[in-house]
Amino acid sequence: MKTAVIFARVSSSTDRQNTDRQINDLTNYANKNDFEIVKVFTEHISGAKKNEERTILMECIDFCISEKISTLLCSELSRIGRSTLQVLKTLEALHENGVNVYVQNLSINTLTEDKQINPIASIILTVMAEMSNIERQNIQYRLNSGRATYIANGGKLGRKKGSIKTTEQKKQEYSEVIYLLKRGYSVRNIAKLTGFGSATVQRVKKEFSI
Repeated sequence: MKTAVIFARVSSSTDRQNTDRQINDLTNYANKNDFEIVKVFTEHISGAKKNEERTILMECIDFCISEKISTLLCSELSRIGRSTLQVLKTLEALHENGVNVYVQNLSINTLTEDKQINPIASIILTVMAEMSNIERQNIQYRLNSGRATYIANGGKLGRKKGSIKTTEQKKQEYSEVIYLLKRGYSVRNIAKLTGFGSATVQRVKKEFSI
């Protein structure tokens, strides 16, 4: 039987998000494809962080290499990282040691059965990683620009403990969410991009009638 490791990640360190769905989906895939799941790694940290700052990811990579794991299973490429360079570094480290990476939402294996790099997968994943990186940079730029404009016009960030947020404060706090909602992004995808829970995104959508 082939061996596999599951890697799941969410951005939030609070209970707003959890890795249960990712693990369940990947476990079902492993069972259907005769994989023996050796270990599950779960991480609560932004995917934009450098690999060196992501202790769990580094432990996962080291484990896969030292235990000669056949395949690392992840639900989406963004679970590995949102920086193109960091994603490629992770893939390179694993590939050099014969570890395949399966990305479930794309149904892609990065290595062929004879442990050679899958060229089609390499192209697709590089493009996907760069698109995700650019989108996040654009969102961050718009968010920072909006904050700067708000402050320049006399607005103040933050609020006193126990006070009720004004509509303007909510617009500022959830500006990234509101922007993506207006762009037609799904609640689920917005939660992944911003780190807010799906319930929060849904509440903002309802409150601002988007």
